[in-house]
Amino acid sequence: MSERGTSLLSIEGLTKRFAGLTAVDDIGIEVAEHEFLGIVGPNGAGKTTLFSLIAGEQRPTEGRIVFDGTDITGWPADRVAKAGLVRTFQLMRPFESMNVLENVMIATHQHTPAPHAARHKALDVIERVQLGRYATAMPASLPTAALKRLELARALALDPQVILLDEVLAGLVPAERAPMIELLRTLHGEGLTVMFIEHIMAAVLALSERLLVMHEGAQLALGDPREVTEDPVVVEAYLGEDYA
Repeated sequence: MSERGTSLLSIEGLTKRFAGLTAVDDIGIEVAEHEFLGIVGPNGAGKTTLFSLIAGEQRPTEGRIVFDGTDITGWPADRVAKAGLVRTFQLMRPFESMNVLENVMIATHQHTPAPHAARHKALDVIERVQLGRYATAMPASLPTAALKRLELARALALDPQVILLDEVLAGLVPAERAPMIELLRTLHGEGLTVMFIEHIMAAVLALSERLLVMHEGAQLALGDPREVTEDPVVVEAYLGEDYA
């Protein structure tokens, strides 16, 4: 187990090519245990592909991923998740034929095979993300904000050390964003290491300890969020003069 401040996740020269298109281009990041790392960039910058590579959904063309001292490059997604590195999706993927509790129990069963214990753990996770009143509801009946929390609950039910959040605030109105931001802050405060793709810069600045800016698959900038967002190169490539 890594100690706080040491590297928990090492991404070394990670590259992904698709028939001549380089979607991720030589990305190298050291993510410390308990860090909250924001990731921004224009559409098509390679952010979600980077998450897919880290989570084992795609194999890198080049490069290496080391998680908690173990080289996990090329591991399948289920093995990566069981090791403690889990992602969420911008487009939520609940099992439509199962209610909220049953959806979360599918995940808790991975580490807690006994049905009663898995149910108890699932209920705890549901309460943790403030979805208790929806426990018996079907996904089709949930508002967007609750579906986002269900996606988060299913990831948390796998007991991750690192969670990759892909635009968890997308589709939420401002009044719904603030409680989600507070929830993410609480989860991070409990020791979770977070990588966070987001376009809402107020949320990125409120949560991130460091900020990675991607552009055309490559790393454009990495560092203190305030300093990065004041970088003229970042303003020109992504944020625009109105933001500056």
